[in-house]
Amino acid sequence: MKFEEKYSYGGWPGCIRLSNEEVELIITTDIGPRIIRFGKIGGQNMFREFKDQLGKKGGEEYRLYGGTRFWHGPEANPRCYFPDNNPLNYSWDGKTLSLLQEKESTTGIQKEVMIKFASENGSVKISYRIHNRTLWDIKLAPWILSIMNLGGRGIIPHEPFQTWEERLAPVRPLVLWGYTTMDDPRWIWGRKYIQLRQDHKSTTRQKLGILNTLGWAAYILNDQIFIKRYNYEPEAEYTDFGVNTEIYTDADIFEVETLGPLAKIEPGKYMDYKENWYLFDAVLEEEEQSIDDNLISLVEKTKIP
Repeated sequence: MKFEEKYSYGGWPGCIRLSNEEVELIITTDIGPRIIRFGKIGGQNMFREFKDQLGKKGGEEYRLYGGTRFWHGPEANPRCYFPDNNPLNYSWDGKTLSLLQEKESTTGIQKEVMIKFASENGSVKISYRIHNRTLWDIKLAPWILSIMNLGGRGIIPHEPFQTWEERLAPVRPLVLWGYTTMDDPRWIWGRKYIQLRQDHKSTTRQKLGILNTLGWAAYILNDQIFIKRYNYEPEAEYTDFGVNTEIYTDADIFEVETLGPLAKIEPGKYMDYKENWYLFDAVLEEEEQSIDDNLISLVEKTKIP
């Protein structure tokens, strides 16, 4: 693995580049923490970049920037929208890059992100940590939002099919927002998968959440597939009516979002959450047989943290 600091990217001179022989990540330290790029070396960025915001820093205005950001759920304004516009501290021990944001002045929360490459399939292991720097208990959920590049398609699995004779009880919640319209043509409601297309010509927003015990979500863009793996804890409480996976799109954004358990954090303590990222080359059509034939074998090569 290669570690490069003071790497200039998008107008930020203080980025860090982590790479192996195939995949690279670029992480900002002038702002953030943000993983602004994830892709094959010399290839497309799987993440969206907002060109008019690249290189900006400082100020009180909240900016999307792009890439993957680290929030705390459930969503609330202004708590979630604390601007990550200032420099952060980082350290490198030869294997793991650790990034520590300054304490949020309005919430008393401090975010930490730790990134390292794993040995299998060029995968990336990411740990997210919420520190409670207040004098009282707080109850939050780690919430990871990856803004994907435009023009792709998100895929999340249904729970395995069971007949009425096999199981009478429901297997999971499906959560809709007030602006979700199930007849929007960007949705593909399949028997095994829910798919959502990103379309820059669409003028409306779409979002849903599910409880995903299988622990994976995917985004396909130009014959490359980004797969997130994450854990599900059966006894845990989850936010947004009990979901751990959400997808959102509008004309400019597609987000693959995961949530950890909603839990109490005592003063001076922290909460951990983990994701594994994978990037594969594959041709994947919208038909479910194509997903079965070309995606599931890749998911089987991945691991839940």
